[in-house]
Amino acid sequence: MSHTVSKFFTSADQNRIVAAVKEAEGKTSGEIVPYVVGYSDLYEEAEWRAGGLFGVALVLMVIILQVFTSIWLPVGLLQILLVILLGAAIGMLLGRFVAPFRRFFAGNALLERRVAQRAAEAFVAEEVFKTKNRTGILIFLSLFERKVLVVGDAGINAKVAKDDWHDIVDRVVKGIRAGRPADGLIEAIQQCGQLLQQHGVSIRPDDQDELPDSLRLKDN
Repeated sequence: MSHTVSKFFTSADQNRIVAAVKEAEGKTSGEIVPYVVGYSDLYEEAEWRAGGLFGVALVLMVIILQVFTSIWLPVGLLQILLVILLGAAIGMLLGRFVAPFRRFFAGNALLERRVAQRAAEAFVAEEVFKTKNRTGILIFLSLFERKVLVVGDAGINAKVAKDDWHDIVDRVVKGIRAGRPADGLIEAIQQCGQLLQQHGVSIRPDDQDELPDSLRLKDN
């Protein structure tokens, strides 16, 4: 499973993203942290689920061929065990190395749960909670899962409803689908700044840049 995030954001892209964060934070007291990971989990469950399904499916295929066709296949206990092992091996390999299979067998509910957990870890690791008025925002992108989350701290959530983040998420997703991930992330950062202004998270006279403006890139 490829999870190299450097392919998505060049040095020039990262400089543009830093500039966008600085500009957005220059109009509000919010602190915006863009964070990108290659994947949020290894999803070993997907391998086992795929292995089990493929093992059973291959046995059923052999039985169907034996019963409903003129093909003669030796079907004994040993042969059935070998077929199960072969099917399981094929399924587990697909579940490990083929991203669409891994996502499918992991299931959307598990993907969302693991991405939320990873985003929470990033929120703590980057100390997004540590701003003076709890006005930090994490824009979290997990590439393998194709999931984007926007996590606001208490000072932001008191003024901005969760539904207000949907447009920001959509901008990142559309940028990635169009092959312009940096543009999508920059638009999301700009929209964050505008949204905070609209909800009265205005810049303070003593405002300081409390968190680094860089794009955080993690392969895992």
